Amino acid sequence: MADSPLLEVRDVHKHFAAIQVLRGVNMTVRAGEVTALVGDNGAGKSTLIKCLAGINQLDGGKIIWEGREVHIANPKAAAAIGIEFVYQDLALCNNLDIVQNMFLGRERTSGPFLDDEAMEDLARETLAGLNVTTIRSIRQQVSSLSGGQRQSVAVAKAVMWNSKLVVLDEPTAALGVAQTAQVLALVRRLADRGLGVIIISHNLEDVLKVADSIAVLRLGVLVAQPRKDDVSSRELVELITTGRSGTRFPGTPIQSAAAHAAAAN
Repeated sequence: MADSPLLEVRDVHKHFAAIQVLRGVNMTVRAGEVTALVGDNGAGKSTLIKCLAGINQLDGGKIIWEGREVHIANPKAAAAIGIEFVYQDLALCNNLDIVQNMFLGRERTSGPFLDDEAMEDLARETLAGLNVTTIRSIRQQVSSLSGGQRQSVAVAKAVMWNSKLVVLDEPTAALGVAQTAQVLALVRRLADRGLGVIIISHNLEDVLKVADSIAVLRLGVLVAQPRKDDVSSRELVELITTGRSGTRFPGTPIQSAAAHAAAAN
């Protein structure tokens, strides 16, 4: 485990008009680890990730990247420091092949022409480095790929650009058992290569299989971030639904105030 965090979210606040979505969120992500971000619908997971992507701007708090405070103005700025995102829709073009998708908007050229050979070599090298072995040809159209293969291509596209942190939004949603196992193994390999990984998931079984730590959001508050081995599935369910679990996870004053406010409304 790294001595210092790759990413720290400190006391982050975000509101939209009168709606307070994030209330003093604190979260830590380390290189070489998978951090799961869990919570019920409306907990603030998507808003927090959009803050990391520069889509939403903070109303308060700090983002600390590799030990220094950063301002992420837009998704391009996030990519420039090494944060890549794989959203649930994957953002792949069905009418293009794997190589064309992986280099879309970042094509390599040789003079006035596309350098197909260089792009093919790097795409093949990246997929091989992630041990993606189920793809027949890197010139296959994406429309011909299975859900698990598409997810693998989207992840490979994200890690090809010297990324240090990869954020995956529901990577196993709508996948079968075999494809889910394939994607979870890929997520684990990313961490084993030294990258930081944030995985957003509603599937606690998947989370407990792959995560090193689990950050639980409720009503815009991060109520706990235990190590995987220090929390049970029952405690996770209680944290997600109530914000506390027994004496080990008593909740936070901010979370209690939010709960009272929600009940009053």
